[in-house]
Amino acid sequence: MADLDDWEHCRTFLGVLEHASLSAAARALGLAQPTVGRHVAALEKSLGLSLFTRSPSGLLPTDAALELRRHAEAMRSHAAALRRTAAGAGAGAGIAGSVRISASEVVGIEVLPPILARLQTEHPRLAVELVLSNRVQDLLQREADIAVRMTAPQQEQLVARKVGEIELGLHAHADYLQRRGTPQTTAGLRAHALIGFDEETPFLRSAKHWLPVWERAAFALRADSDVAQLALIRAGAGIGICQAALAARDARLVRVLPDQFAIPLPTWLVMHEDLRQSARCRVTFDALAQGLLAYTGAAA
Repeated sequence: MADLDDWEHCRTFLGVLEHASLSAAARALGLAQPTVGRHVAALEKSLGLSLFTRSPSGLLPTDAALELRRHAEAMRSHAAALRRTAAGAGAGAGIAGSVRISASEVVGIEVLPPILARLQTEHPRLAVELVLSNRVQDLLQREADIAVRMTAPQQEQLVARKVGEIELGLHAHADYLQRRGTPQTTAGLRAHALIGFDEETPFLRSAKHWLPVWERAAFALRADSDVAQLALIRAGAGIGICQAALAARDARLVRVLPDQFAIPLPTWLVMHEDLRQSARCRVTFDALAQGLLAYTGAAA
């Protein structure tokens, strides 16, 4: 089973899974195509399993490969965490090395950059990897070192700090409201161009409890990206849900029905408890906490 313990073989296996061909995986991994083929063959022999089948559209993973995927991804995350830790440990005195931060698209693009800019100015040898995704990164598997989350963590191995609440509200550009008028009731929203999600999401299901009109069929513009929805609101395309603190930065964005619709999102900063002894992670965690507390108004 020696090949099973070879990270390079598992890394190649993930590359083929993600690119569906030996040649594409080879280009992505910086390997020769025959090397990729040998790695997959060695892993299949070690496991006693067939991992891929050929089809006109490329290599298709077998059921066994799909079951193994999450374990290989965990190995990749731990290998990346090992490199980040080693980089920090080998950097000598001071705050140095890499820290991987996970956040949603909107928070990562609109809120964190000035916080991270100040952090990097204070600690120029600190390297930040910013992962933007609405998927909750698994900190136990070290997919990220620190995460900004809108749900309280449940695992005991995680260190968490609540950094306030991010309020969501309905917003539209002043130009849009001048053209179409301002709705006075939630029922009146049906006469407007609404901006929302294309696919059903847990947030969309939750929002419907607060605002029954907020359903896919009512949306004139649909995008599963929060950043795309924000861009549509800013462009005057319609009425959408936006973080109130973000909208407050732009005098042209107007809050719609503030008394009828407001969703507070408890916001947490989370990291694995093993990282409390890491100077670079501790400094980054504290800087993020300070910046997010100021953004949510909880610092006041």
